[in-house]
Amino acid sequence: MMLTSTLAFRQTMRFSSSRSLSMALKEGDAVPNVVFKARVRDEKIGGTNPFTWKDVSTNDLFKGKRAVLFSLPGAFTPTCSSTHLPGYEKHYAEMKKLGVDEIYCMSVNDAFVMRQWGIHQGLTPEDKDASNPLNPGNFKNVKLLPDGACQFTRGMGMQCTWDSERGFGERSWRYSCVLNDMKIEKMFVEGGSVVQNSGPDPFEVSDADTMLAYLKTQKK
Repeated sequence: MMLTSTLAFRQTMRFSSSRSLSMALKEGDAVPNVVFKARVRDEKIGGTNPFTWKDVSTNDLFKGKRAVLFSLPGAFTPTCSSTHLPGYEKHYAEMKKLGVDEIYCMSVNDAFVMRQWGIHQGLTPEDKDASNPLNPGNFKNVKLLPDGACQFTRGMGMQCTWDSERGFGERSWRYSCVLNDMKIEKMFVEGGSVVQNSGPDPFEVSDADTMLAYLKTQKK
């Protein structure tokens, strides 16, 4: 009886898990309204680690703005570190000249991991300017956005669980998009759709060069 109950429970959980996968959003859809748990500098704290928690909402970042957002499976992972993030950092200034207010790199990692990854990548920290809701304490150019609880990623329908492949658990599928006043203007999804527990990690359309080419076609 116990074995039968256990098997039934596992089957139910597997079914529920598959049913809980969100449908991917498409161009024209509004982005999910969530709160990101960020870490910002507060010099009043003093010491060697003067950071405190700050809730930053989707509205804070994207309302009334045109932003580029690219999302990747994980901080410190090979393609994300060697090509994906560096490409957007390299073209940051050029993209902003093409009508973009800000560029964000998202991963299902917490704020501590994202900051250390940015420092490891050689991004320039922003310690004073508070004009962006993630600063001071994030970075001057590309801002690293922690979706640690996977809430935004799930809302976008871009969640992907790697278990036997890589052992990542729940992360984000690789994609990029242009957000215009909280709506998806353009979206580039690797492979065209999310693949759960994928062996390959495609990187062909969410790169900075593809995004740059699109922005140039939209420049008026």
